[in-house]
Amino acid sequence: MTSVRGPLYLIAGGAQSASGGADQRRRRGPDALLQAALRRMEIPWPRVAYVGAASGDNPALRRRNVAVLRRAGAGLVSLAPLCGRLGNAAKAAAVIESADVVFVSGGDVEAGIRVLEERRMIPFLRAVHASGTPFIGVSAGSIMLCRGWIRWVDPGDEGSAELFPCLGLARVWCDTHGEGDAWGELRSMLALRPVGATGYGIASGSAIVVEPDGTISAFGGEVSVFRRRKAGVAQVQSLRPGAYRTVED
Repeated sequence: MTSVRGPLYLIAGGAQSASGGADQRRRRGPDALLQAALRRMEIPWPRVAYVGAASGDNPALRRRNVAVLRRAGAGLVSLAPLCGRLGNAAKAAAVIESADVVFVSGGDVEAGIRVLEERRMIPFLRAVHASGTPFIGVSAGSIMLCRGWIRWVDPGDEGSAELFPCLGLARVWCDTHGEGDAWGELRSMLALRPVGATGYGIASGSAIVVEPDGTISAFGGEVSVFRRRKAGVAQVQSLRPGAYRTVED
């Protein structure tokens, strides 16, 4: 087994992703972002392990996502069953170990992480990534691959916000398709981080790739970058396709 970590693809939900959005369902061609990620593997029809913890292994969403993955160049797409009465950590681990790439679907970040914790899959997934297997996250799945996310103990009290850890495969903080509310959740999350913390707002139709050496690049479109300042959270220069930066926090 290699000691080089696999690349991580953090893709936003929406029209250009396997999130099952209405625009995506109308499209019949391949998803450009998924296609680019799969082609980079240089494996004909790579085998995909499908982790649907964030959606409760929702069958309808999985069918849509599998169709999008196959159009993008995936080979066999197999569910790693983790939810409900069919959930089985041993079977899920076997599916993941036999795959060329792991796909983490959208849904609810906190619910997805809870499933992985209950099934004791987090150390295993970290080891799989460390062995060199690439991971692709979409929407909530992208956030799950990162360092953490935000929740409100009391949804009516802004002061009850707190962070909780995610998989931490990508040593970054991000949000996906939050452009409609000016990245409110990402800003709230960074407000709980130390001064200098950086976060990435991945809009619909765009993505970032975290390389094995930790550098980050955008593809599909510009990615908004935010930084925690003493005076609050400010948007700084965007990350444009083709440009690279190192993880700062």
